[in-house]
Amino acid sequence: MASGTTKTVAQRKLKEIIRDYEDGLAIAPHNYTVADAVRDWLSYGLNGRSRATVEKCTILANTHIIPALGARKLRDLSADDIDRWLTERAATLSTRTLREIMSVFKRAVARAQARDKVERNVVLLCEIPEGRIGRPSKSLTLPQAEALLAAAQASPMNAYIVLSLLIGARTEELRALTWSHVDLEGKPATAGIPAIPPSIMVWRSVRTGGDTKTRRSRRTLALPQRCVDALQEHRVRQDAPKRQAGSRWQDNDLVFPSRVGTRWDASHVRREFRKVIEAAGLDPTAWTPRELRHSFVSLMSDAGVPVEHIARLVGHSGTTTTETVYRKQIRPVMIEGADAMDRIFPGADSRA
Repeated sequence: MASGTTKTVAQRKLKEIIRDYEDGLAIAPHNYTVADAVRDWLSYGLNGRSRATVEKCTILANTHIIPALGARKLRDLSADDIDRWLTERAATLSTRTLREIMSVFKRAVARAQARDKVERNVVLLCEIPEGRIGRPSKSLTLPQAEALLAAAQASPMNAYIVLSLLIGARTEELRALTWSHVDLEGKPATAGIPAIPPSIMVWRSVRTGGDTKTRRSRRTLALPQRCVDALQEHRVRQDAPKRQAGSRWQDNDLVFPSRVGTRWDASHVRREFRKVIEAAGLDPTAWTPRELRHSFVSLMSDAGVPVEHIARLVGHSGTTTTETVYRKQIRPVMIEGADAMDRIFPGADSRA
């Protein structure tokens, strides 16, 4: 039965009821809103995800989706509504943030659709517009890197910064690193077996499940001597916080633990990193820990290391990501071929 303020309104509602019945949606509540769908997904659709992922999705939903579209009835939401909303957001948000917001929205509506709350997922019909250009990643110059390493020596972050800059490890990989995956001694050469240098096994990360970002990201890297020295000193330094924590200390074998032995979180790393950046005479608001990895790529490229080798060192499955994501850190002109040919076929100036 349908009722309305006019005969036309009542007829329209009756048609909607018949349509819903034919579509198997007769039990769907007519007052189910976008906010209801999104909150239901946040409550039950993120099981097994990390706390950081849950927090991120919640912030995106509560900041961008629910305030703008939450009051709309889900059944009445149209692709045009979403397109207008996205266009407004694109003026102030980066393309990456827009993609993340739409991912939350799509999954929330998909869950509602699977539970017969709405007939179709109109979010799938919408294209994500180009947002504002985000702050591009950059790399330290050699003098800046040297200044940073000098400033880090007095910081608890010293070994962390040295490893990030000299082996190019991701911040989430270092936060999960354990001493059992660090070999500061190596093994001397024996009959028929070459020497094994001090090394680090980058096999874990703080991602859900503890896996590295990709399968190729799992790698074992030889340690430069400066990394060995920094880690040896860092290991001695850990005795003090262990004693101070006393019974509160949780022994997780972490190379970079908090004051009570648990993992550093990303905010702690950023906070301590800014202190070292400022001590190095750089702008603390202009640099992030992940840019140490970009700096590693830049310094390797400037030293003439082939991009294929750099890709292996940073854990990329091929050179495409290295060249596209880190394109500003890779030498724009490959000089090795020209140098080799100049040696083979010296020009007139060389022969003179």
